[in-house]
Amino acid sequence: MISEHVPAALDGQRLDRIVALIGDVSRSAAAAAIGAGGVTVDGQPASSGKVRLHEGHVVGIDPTSFPRDELPLPDPSVEFDVVHADESVVVIDKPPGLVVHPGAGNRTGTLVNGLLARFPDLAGVGDPMRPGIVHRLDAGSSGLLVVARTDDAVDALIAQFADHSAGRRYEAVVWGVPEAPHGVIDAPIGRDRGDPLKMAVVTGGRDARTDYRVLGSYREPALVTRLECRLETGRTHQIRVHLASIGHPLVGDTTYGGRRPVLGLERPFLHAAELDFDHPATGTRLAFTSPLAPDLRAWLDAASSGSSE
Repeated sequence: MISEHVPAALDGQRLDRIVALIGDVSRSAAAAAIGAGGVTVDGQPASSGKVRLHEGHVVGIDPTSFPRDELPLPDPSVEFDVVHADESVVVIDKPPGLVVHPGAGNRTGTLVNGLLARFPDLAGVGDPMRPGIVHRLDAGSSGLLVVARTDDAVDALIAQFADHSAGRRYEAVVWGVPEAPHGVIDAPIGRDRGDPLKMAVVTGGRDARTDYRVLGSYREPALVTRLECRLETGRTHQIRVHLASIGHPLVGDTTYGGRRPVLGLERPFLHAAELDFDHPATGTRLAFTSPLAPDLRAWLDAASSGSSE
């Protein structure tokens, strides 16, 4: 059962819209779940999706009550690089623009569809709608991601991400220069009070910690700084939200960067450069690295480092 408090951003919204946002499903699927008795409000079964809720109400959702869409199908046309593969895991280098798994608005052409074409045994591992997926990268992000090939691997990897024993290092370029060359942003993340489709640092959100370190700064094409970031938690849009919250949003981020220009980038400058974890079957520590994606490398090479700090 999924249980979430209604945030301020959704105060006064209809139950079916809230369920759709929480469950990442269509409005019709949310209505079907309510009709099937799979949704509660403050512990009581909900009978109608038309009722309007207010901040603080607790919505419970049984994911099995959502109508099952057709399971994702193999699609050999989806392109991505495989860095490592064995009987338990696959490590891939995701290109920018590729959505990880099917969801509302993205039913086909995802990484999952491509994985099923190359690794048919993934079908039925974990959640059948997102088989093998144990963590995610935003569609606009590039870099390393591990996929589980067995149910035991799913459990083991999810546990490692939960207890922070799996390591993830990202490279980013942000606007301006952070005051401290090294810091930890410890601030809870939840839905933006003004826009429920966005995330934000909010009171009562889920705990989130991001460690960052300055790698260098540049004055061309604007005053920007290259950072490395390490995640201690894995909330939706965590790095993007945390860096924006301290006044240094990612270059190229049109969602959290306000009205700043994109400086020639077609996506946020964010790349998952390193990934390490204990192999689910052997316990051996595995570590992988990924060079900057070509578009980010070209942009960085073009940036003037003559005034690097």
